[in-house]
Formats: sequence, C-alpha cells, structure tokens
Amino acid sequence: MNLSKNNSLILLHIIIVIWGFTGILGKLITLESYAIVLNRMLLSFIALFLIKQLFYKSLKNSLKEILTYGFIGLLIAIHWISFFEAIKQSTVSLALICLSSISLFTAIIEPLVQGRKVRLYEIMLSLFVIIGIAIVFNYETMYSTAIILSIISAFFAALFTVFNHKLINNQHHALTITTWEMLGGSICVAIYMLINNKINLSIIPQGSDIIYILILSIICTAFAFYASIEIMKKITPFTVNLSVNLEPIYSIILAIMIFGEEEKMSTQFYIGSLIIIGSIVLNTIIKHYKSIKIK
Repeated sequence: MNLSKNNSLILLHIIIVIWGFTGILGKLITLESYAIVLNRMLLSFIALFLIKQLFYKSLKNSLKEILTYGFIGLLIAIHWISFFEAIKQSTVSLALICLSSISLFTAIIEPLVQGRKVRLYEIMLSLFVIIGIAIVFNYETMYSTAIILSIISAFFAALFTVFNHKLINNQHHALTITTWEMLGGSICVAIYMLINNKINLSIIPQGSDIIYILILSIICTAFAFYASIEIMKKITPFTVNLSVNLEPIYSIILAIMIFGEEEKMSTQFYIGSLIIIGSIVLNTIIKHYKSIKIK
C-alpha cells in the first residue's frame, strides 16, 4: 500500500467500522463460540501467512519465539471465545461496552509486565470504567453472565495486548507475531475441542455461515490487521488510538441498524456506556499530552 495521509485516515475509519462489524458477525454466525474462533484463527493464519510470503521477506524465528507467540495466541483465543459467547448470551452493544474495561486491566497489568510505576491518572480513570460497568450491571441483571464473560474477555485482551506491545518494542515483526499467534491459538482451541469430544461435522460452517466466517477471518482479521500496520506509517499512534475508541459507538449504531429492537437497551445502559467511553477517550488524550511533554 502507498497511501497519502488523508487516504490513511479514511482507511483507518473503514478499518474501525470493520472491527466493529466483528461483534455483529459473531451474532449472525450460528456456530458455537469455540468453533467460530477455530475457523477464524485457522483461516486468518492462512491469509496472514500468504500476505507475509508475498509482501515481506521470510523472517526466521527460534523455537522459543514461536512458543511465545503460540502462548499469546492461546490468550487471544480465550478472549475471542469469551467475547463471542457474551454476544450470543446478550447483545452486541452490551458485550462491546463491557469489553471496554480492557483499559482497567491494562492499567494494572502493564506496569507489572513493563516494570514501570503505576500511573495514578490511569487508576482514577479506571474507577470511572468500574462505575460505568456497575451501572450497566445493576440495570441489565438479566445479562449478568454475559457481562462477566465480557469482563473475562477484556482481561485476556489486556494480557495479550501488553505482551504484544512488549514484543514489538523488542523489534519483533508485528505481522510475523500475529501469523504465529493465529496458528498457536487455533492449535490450542483444536486440542481443547479434541479433549472434550467436540471435533465433529458441526464445527464446519454451512450455508450463510461460510460467507460470515470468511468475512470475519479474511476482512475483519487478516486484512484489517495488515492495513492497520500500513496506515501507522502515515499517521500518529495518538490519532489511531483516539479513533479506535470510536469502535463501540460504530458497533452499537450498526447493531441497532441490523438487529433493531433486540439491540435497544435501557437509558441507564447508555449512561454507563458514556462514562466508560468518555474515560477511555480522556485516557488517550492525557497519554498524548504527557508524551509531548516528555519529548
């Protein structure tokens, strides 16, 4: 890709809409959550491997590195299984809003992994996330299991995000990391399914599920990841992070347009959602100005 800055910004928002469409596909696909994740990770691995072979020089990795990537792939798999299961038990809107609690877990996990001090403002903003989730939980009690699953999903998302960030900072190639992670995750899910006698014809997509799985794997995962690497060559990480915070908003709008009344929640849900999204956006802005001050 050889994009101008303006085209990169347009592509960024297209990618965010694509990512926001992931939850909707999870709702539309009739397969069980673990089967969705197995198909997604396996097909994504194939697509990313082809991209790597076509557009990048072959990158050699040690066995230790491959095992590390595979372990992070397991974390991604748990994150996705929990997320899709939360969607199937509730609504796309609720699962995505609760998934936003990733900022709370990142504020706790990142200092431990990176060996830095805990930032007070991150903890304070995380408290607002907790308040927002508490409001949602209090008024959406019928979806309590889904809320817990979404929070579990957020915890594992924070884990693999922090670990990936550390690997990339240590000059590991981002595309290579993700390619091996997709393979490692799919192997782990396959082993789990084999142990629990879940390997059968029901995990093979049928009918419209074939189209949805292909969109989820190739467009929402492989293409979106590859394109996000390219656009970061043209625009700042701050712009990317601030824009990505719009994903839950895009997703809620798309979900309401597609599923209608099924996605409409209580007024308190939207109040809690605004508190969560507001704290995340504020966190991104504070980080940006602190980085400018340090420079």
